[in-house]
Amino acid sequence: MSRGALLNESPDPRIQIFGAPWCALTGDAMNTLRLLATITLGAAIGLGCYWLVEKSTRSPHGYFTAAAADRTPLYYRDPSGAPFWSAGPKKDSQGRDFIPIYDDEAPSLDKSAPKQTAAEGSRKILYYRNPMGLPDTSPVPKTDSMGMDYVPVYEGGDTDDGLVKLSPGKIQRTGAKSERVAKRPINSLVRAPGTVQEDERRVSVVALRFEGFVESVADVTTGDHVHKGQPLMNVYSPALSSAAAEYLSALNAGATGKELKGARRRLENLATPEPAIRDLERTREIALSIQWPAPQDGEILQRNAVNGMRAGPGDVLFRIADHRVVWVVIDVAERDLAQVKVGTHVTIRPRALPGQTFTGTVSLIYPHLNAQTRTARIRIEAPNPDELLRPEMYVDAEIETGSQDPVLAVPESAVLDSGTRQAVLIDKGEGRFEPREVKLGRRGGGYVEVKEGVSDSDAVVTSANFLIDAESNLKAALKSFGETGAAASQSDSATPSGMGGHK
Repeated sequence: MSRGALLNESPDPRIQIFGAPWCALTGDAMNTLRLLATITLGAAIGLGCYWLVEKSTRSPHGYFTAAAADRTPLYYRDPSGAPFWSAGPKKDSQGRDFIPIYDDEAPSLDKSAPKQTAAEGSRKILYYRNPMGLPDTSPVPKTDSMGMDYVPVYEGGDTDDGLVKLSPGKIQRTGAKSERVAKRPINSLVRAPGTVQEDERRVSVVALRFEGFVESVADVTTGDHVHKGQPLMNVYSPALSSAAAEYLSALNAGATGKELKGARRRLENLATPEPAIRDLERTREIALSIQWPAPQDGEILQRNAVNGMRAGPGDVLFRIADHRVVWVVIDVAERDLAQVKVGTHVTIRPRALPGQTFTGTVSLIYPHLNAQTRTARIRIEAPNPDELLRPEMYVDAEIETGSQDPVLAVPESAVLDSGTRQAVLIDKGEGRFEPREVKLGRRGGGYVEVKEGVSDSDAVVTSANFLIDAESNLKAALKSFGETGAAASQSDSATPSGMGGHK
C-alpha cells in the first residue's frame, strides 16, 4: 500500500475523542486539541528542568553545592544579610544556617584599595598590621579571622616624626577645629567673701600714767563721734599737782636751761595735755583738775570713765577708733592665692548696700593659711569718707588679677592636662597634627598663658582634641607592637635550625 493511500484512508470510526468519533471532529476541535497538547508538553518540560536545576544546586543541607564539599569556607555570614559573621558553622535566632563564603565568593578588597605603586614595591615592608585597626601585627603576610589581608607598613611610611595623620573625612566627622595662637592680655577675677574690720592703726585709748580721780565726765557716750582735742573728762591727781608746782616754781625763780627744761619734762612724762601746760605758763596758777582731751577724731568704742571714780595707771577710760579708712579682710582659696599680689585693685560690694561699690587695694597677704578651710586671709585697705562701711559688715570682693601686657595664650579647651603633663595639638595642615608639651602660666577669660612650647605662628586644636590624642596613643601602641614583632622575627631568623629541639 502506498503512502498516499495510507493518508487518504479514513480512520477507524471506533476511535472516539471527547465522546465523538475521530472522523466526526471538526476543524475548530482539532485546533483546540493541538493547543492543549502544546501546553501540556511545555509544562512537562518546565517541571523537568526545574527538578534538574534544583537537584544540581542543592545539597542535603539545602545550601552547599556538590562541588563545595571539597572546599573550605573562609567564613560564614548571617542568612538575612545582617552584619554578623562567624568563623565556623552557626545558626541564627530563627534556626537558619549561616551561609558559607568561599574564596571566589568573598568580596574583593583590591577594588576599593589603591593599587600598589612602583615606589611602594621598592620600599621595605616593616611589618603587617591588623586591617581593622586592632593592636595586632605580624612580621609576615597574614589574614584575620574574616579572611581580610593584613595591611603592610612600609619603611618611611610610618615615620617617627610624632605626627598624627587623619583623613579629611575623619576630621569632619570628629568636628576638629583649630585656632591661631595669639598674644592677648590675661585677666581674671578672684571672688571671695569677707568682713569689714577696723584699721588697727587708727584706734587709740585714753589712760592715765599716774594715780588719780575722775572728777567729771563730759557729755559723751559710746558711739558718739568726737574730734581731736575735744574734752572728755576732768582729772585730779596729787602727782600731777606736785609736778605742776615744781614747774611753776622754776618759772617764778627765772630758771633757765636744764633746770627749767627738766621741770617741764616731768609734766610731759605724766602725759599732761599741752593746753594745760600752756595755761600754767600763762596764768602762773595750778588748777585743781585738768581737762583731758580726745587724742584723735573718731567714734567712742568704750566709755569706762564715770564721775568720781579712782583711776590707776594704765586703766582704759576711753577707746576711740577712726573709721575714715577701714580694712576688708577676705578669705581666698588656696588655688587662687598665687594670682593675688600686694597693690592689686579690688572692688568691694557690701551686701547691706545693694548697688553701691567701694574700691581698695591689697595691702597684706597673711602668712598663714586656715587649716580647716584651706584659705588665706588677705587684707584690703578701703577709703571710707562717709563711714558707710561699718565693722563686721559682710562684703563680696572681686580682685582683678593679671596684667594688661599681652602674652601668648591659647583657649583652655586646647590644653590636654593629664595631671603631670600639659600638652596641645599643633595643626600642621593637610590632616597632620603634632602633640607638643607646653608650660602654662596664668588663666583667665577662657584662655591660658603658654610660657613655653608654642609660637604665635602655630595653630592649636580647640575641639575634638581628645579624639586626636587617642589616635596618637593608638599609633604609638601600634608602633611599639610593630617594633616588637620585627625584633621577634629577626631573632627567629638568627636562630640556627639545629637548635630547634630534638625529635
